[in-house]
Amino acid sequence: MSKASLPKGTRDFTPHEMAQRNYVFSVIRKYFHLFGFEQIETPAMEHVSTLMGKYGEEGDKLIFKILNSGLHESKEKSKIQSEFEQILQSARTSDFVTDKALRYDLTVPFARYVVQHQHEISFPFKRYQIQTVWRADRPQKGRYREFCQCDADVIGSDALLNEIELIRLMQFVYDELQLPVTVKMNNRKILSGIAEVVGEAEKIIEITVALDKLDKIGPAEVERELVERGIREVAIQKLKPLFSLSGDSNAKIVSMSNYLQSSEIGQKGIQEILAITSSISASSFADFEIDFTLARGLNYYTGSIFEVKTRVGEFKSSILGGGRYDDLTGIFGLKGMSGVGISFGIDRMIDVMNELSLFKKENISVEKTKVLFANFGQVEEKKCIELADLLRKNGISCEIYPSVTKKMQKQFEYAEKKGIRYMIFIGSEELKKNTFPMKDIQEGIQSELEIEKIIDKLKQL
Repeated sequence: MSKASLPKGTRDFTPHEMAQRNYVFSVIRKYFHLFGFEQIETPAMEHVSTLMGKYGEEGDKLIFKILNSGLHESKEKSKIQSEFEQILQSARTSDFVTDKALRYDLTVPFARYVVQHQHEISFPFKRYQIQTVWRADRPQKGRYREFCQCDADVIGSDALLNEIELIRLMQFVYDELQLPVTVKMNNRKILSGIAEVVGEAEKIIEITVALDKLDKIGPAEVERELVERGIREVAIQKLKPLFSLSGDSNAKIVSMSNYLQSSEIGQKGIQEILAITSSISASSFADFEIDFTLARGLNYYTGSIFEVKTRVGEFKSSILGGGRYDDLTGIFGLKGMSGVGISFGIDRMIDVMNELSLFKKENISVEKTKVLFANFGQVEEKKCIELADLLRKNGISCEIYPSVTKKMQKQFEYAEKKGIRYMIFIGSEELKKNTFPMKDIQEGIQSELEIEKIIDKLKQL
């Protein structure tokens, strides 16, 4: 007999944990609707070709690929073996072995959705998704292989108002959840400008992947990684001042504007940052920071990029990411469709909220059954079914003890274990009188009432 266990990086959720999750989902969903977003869903799996090449070198390695069905029945065993060997040696993809994969995020599937449904969509299109994604990452505290994302995107508009609205949406959500966070922002045009200024424009990906790790591994390790990625020493020396930019957002913007004065694309990024930060300042965002080393390792970002981290507690990892992508749909044949989006990392958010004891009892109470019908026999059971239906039609949760038994203790114990407060007893005498004893287990009080009065009483509780 095999041991009961879960794959690493996955979890079960208890009723209490689901109550927490549903509360956070409800807050996020509420603001998605208040900001005008509409819900869609996409399949758990996509074609490998849809996903590969969209997440950068690091991201592509974390895509869970699915073996094609029926491989064990194939007559071409030698071809399968050859394809597997090539996959292992070069990390390439073979449609013969695997042509599907579990989705890595919700943004690329959304881009595919937009292209396929473009004639049904009114642009700009504001959509949200709350679904599971999978990454073949190394499991550790706060990092899972299966987790949920809550995404909001606006596509079909390049207006910077969309970025401002998404930042406002973040603030509404985090304020209601009472999560102390710092919202960080940068712009990929600025990163392109940096690569241009240091003379390594063609190595923008290598530079951004390394810079994005600055707060995780520190300047010395970033410098070492830049060397490993083939960045010339003269370029690294020009990058070093960026490791220690100080001052408030305005001071950092001035310093970066001077640093990028010879880069047209870099200056465009500065202008976009200024337009957004002026509006954010006006709205008094609690904790907003410009971080010019923030890169977000996804290749499809082209403008604003966002990251949110908690300010206190043990979990200092990102709990939200997002950014502007100018032509993500172009890879699927629909050009010129600019979009911007954010993704709440719900699992890490809940971990942080538990660490900081932010869940209030009234927000996460598990919905308990209100009434249990005791079950004394087949005739009585039929009446229980009839009355239970009547209670449910009036919005009162109830259940019938599943086994016929005269032993009251077992039925009381069942109610107490499930947190059911009221019990209704139907015996032969009650069937004749058409009035039914109802006991408040918590208070120890019992009253005998007609079913209409029982319903009225329970509705008031």
